[in-house]
Amino acid sequence: MFYSKYIRNSVFTLLVLTLLLTAGCAKKDVRCPTPEDNPQFHYVRGMELLEKGKIDSALDKFNRAVYCNADYAPGIDGRSLAIALRARREFGMDFKHSVVYKAYDGLYQANKRTVSAEEEFAHQLATMRLYTALKPKGWFNTVGKAYKSAKKLDVKEPLLLYYDGVEAADYFMGMAAIEARDFARARDSFAAVLDARQDSKWSEPADVEWKLADRAVRAMGGRMVAGVGREIALMKSVPRGDMAALLVAELGIERLFAGAIPVKSEVAGLKPINMPDDIGNNPFKDEILTTLKWKVRGLELTYDNNTGTFHFNPNEAVMRRDFALILEDILVKLTGNEAIAASFFGHKSSPYPDVSPTSAWYNAVMNVTTRGLMDTELSGEFRPDEPVSGTEALLAVRVLRQKIRVK
Repeated sequence: MFYSKYIRNSVFTLLVLTLLLTAGCAKKDVRCPTPEDNPQFHYVRGMELLEKGKIDSALDKFNRAVYCNADYAPGIDGRSLAIALRARREFGMDFKHSVVYKAYDGLYQANKRTVSAEEEFAHQLATMRLYTALKPKGWFNTVGKAYKSAKKLDVKEPLLLYYDGVEAADYFMGMAAIEARDFARARDSFAAVLDARQDSKWSEPADVEWKLADRAVRAMGGRMVAGVGREIALMKSVPRGDMAALLVAELGIERLFAGAIPVKSEVAGLKPINMPDDIGNNPFKDEILTTLKWKVRGLELTYDNNTGTFHFNPNEAVMRRDFALILEDILVKLTGNEAIAASFFGHKSSPYPDVSPTSAWYNAVMNVTTRGLMDTELSGEFRPDEPVSGTEALLAVRVLRQKIRVK
């Protein structure tokens, strides 16, 4: 019986050992077996999708990269950045704590898993971009520290994968400065990209952003304008409500008109006869009412026959032709010279191929262009039907301030 029991135990032991050896020799489970299904590919593809604003698709790619290799730091960084961008898109600046925590925690986890200078570079840029997107307290200082860390790294540019060259750090530092409304620093950062190398993937977007930052710096004339001005500087088209705020806050038309227009004038002291029904919740309601009070041409009310109500349309873009009318009307009111509004009547031809001498805004266009308040294209076109940009509006206000010696 003893030997029988011994034999049974020995057989059992051999069976267990055999199973263990077999398991040890078996091929390990590979999550992403095909050559093209690798974390690097999914990471780069995810970053490209982020460029196009396809955040959800990018997040899928980053999740796949991390699935293929749970310790792949760039994939974790990319996923964190996508989460942050989606949070900003869906919640504005009112982020849910759990979402924000997941994004920050991803950066922390990625930082522990970087294995090369190139991965560390990608991590620092992910940090810069994530903090720019979420803007927590002290975010710009954090971005600046990450930028300095990235610039100190000794990287092999061909191994940077998505970012291609170290000048990418300058580009995203410039983008952060734009968000911080530090246009002078933004201009310098984009200039550093342009000076780096001509074949950089960041050269073309940096050139676009450099022009924006440069115009903003010139428009501000070396001074930091009010909050309204800094926000307007970034606009590709200025809404009517924001234009009213710019005229009141930056040009000070209330004070100027009150001092220039006689009290008995039909304009002075008047309030709009009809209150527009679409400005009640607008943040610039008071400024809109001020422009209506002084009857600024180009910012008039429109009447809706269907509803029997007046509209200001505060979110509608100001066209260049309307801006010309606005500037001309301000000149007329400040100088008291009403002849300005008819000084170019009677022309048989126009110097601008897209502005007829018989158009309602021809005189205004001539006034603002001959006085250097607005520019034309190199081709000579005025582009009356295009929206006025924020930098154009700020530059015009700056020149107008100089001409009327506003201090």
